[in-house]
Amino acid sequence: MFHGDGTLRPAAQQLGTAFNNATSELLMQLHDGVRRQFLHEGITFTVIGKKEVTEQIIPIDCVPRVLTDSEWDHIDQGLRQRLHALNLFLKDIYHEGWSLRDGIVPHELVLGCPQYRMEMLDTKVPHDTYVSVCGTDIVRTHDGFSVLEDNLRVPSGVSYMLACRAAIKQAMPRLYRAHNVREVLPYPGQLYSQLASLATWTQRPRIAVLTPGRYSSAYYEHAFLAGEMGAELVEGRDMVVHNGLVYMRTVSGLKRVDVIYRRVNDEFLDPVTFRSDSLLGVPGLFHAYRMGNVIIANAPGTGVADDKALYAYVPKLIRYFLSEEPILSNVETYLCRTTEGLTYTLENLDRLVVKEVGGSGGYGMLVGPHASAKEKRDFSKRLRSDPANFISQPTLALSRAPCFVGGKIVPRHVDVRPFVLRGRKETWVAPGGLCRVALRQGSLVVNSSQGGGCKDLWIINENERSA
Repeated sequence: MFHGDGTLRPAAQQLGTAFNNATSELLMQLHDGVRRQFLHEGITFTVIGKKEVTEQIIPIDCVPRVLTDSEWDHIDQGLRQRLHALNLFLKDIYHEGWSLRDGIVPHELVLGCPQYRMEMLDTKVPHDTYVSVCGTDIVRTHDGFSVLEDNLRVPSGVSYMLACRAAIKQAMPRLYRAHNVREVLPYPGQLYSQLASLATWTQRPRIAVLTPGRYSSAYYEHAFLAGEMGAELVEGRDMVVHNGLVYMRTVSGLKRVDVIYRRVNDEFLDPVTFRSDSLLGVPGLFHAYRMGNVIIANAPGTGVADDKALYAYVPKLIRYFLSEEPILSNVETYLCRTTEGLTYTLENLDRLVVKEVGGSGGYGMLVGPHASAKEKRDFSKRLRSDPANFISQPTLALSRAPCFVGGKIVPRHVDVRPFVLRGRKETWVAPGGLCRVALRQGSLVVNSSQGGGCKDLWIINENERSA
């Protein structure tokens, strides 16, 4: 919102002035109104503790983050380029494998990845759309915008983005209208359209959101998206495969399902093909998928491309498959699977962030500058015992945005997760995203499970603001 000298950026003049002129009482009323909206909607997430699992209302900040449309268009183009390259990479590793033969990505990194699915070899994926829904984490530093990581398996958080927008629009309607903010609320309709476009055998495909059930940490989102799309919300036990077709059980009999937007991990999708002890999937589902009788989005096996070790090779993949320079840069990454990467990481734990390659939600990571001596010793042991399971990155000077915390406006570190949708022919990027905030003072961890919250992100044209 501000330049380095403390003056408001042009795009944030009107918003910043309004907050500067607001009394503490007015800000508190605004903050409480936004929180009550979240409480009323029941927007929750699950926190996994050492002794128990608890459900909490996600914290929301009432001060929007502002980006200009030119800044966003740069991000938009970079995300489209990145998803295009990753889809081509996934097609390649499950078919010809040229990127492995040409040494673009180490052979063992792909075939040894826990998310690599041998069952997907030579499986035809409709329209080569392996990834239909992508959530990519973007950070801003002194060097500009960079990709922190890709989320391709079952990316979550879009319901928080939509709920943030709805709450802020209700709380400050005049300010919102005055800024001509780009809309994110069409997301559910876009998601439905992109998924429906993949099923070419019918004009009116039936779409189902496959959820692990109400004990999933993202169950609220599953139910929310199904409701907003007009899709069916189903668990594995609600469906059956018969003669290679997938059906859902209804009070009026079996109804064919054409597209499954799955929020269940690969290994639980089908107990016949994957984990035999899975109670979350549908027996025979993968057989129906291989026959081309149902769409599964995202496709099984896409997790290879969001492995944090593979992330380091995405710029090379863009150059290899697209013959283009990456629009968005990567954060410098050290692979602990290599002798050089492990040595460097162990010698510099004080100033690195170390992550598990398959980790998510802020779990299983070490933030070196904020870790105790004991935590670093314990993590060193984990690194030495299983180096291939970790990567490390520099501790970034993440950009900060104004937040209302403890009755006053203070700076806190932020990132953003935009959501990208890919159907049969088109790619759509939501003009906004889940803006995550490290609400604890000095913290760099924005995950809600680790004390973070969220705020609305406004993409505006600074030349078209209303009076």
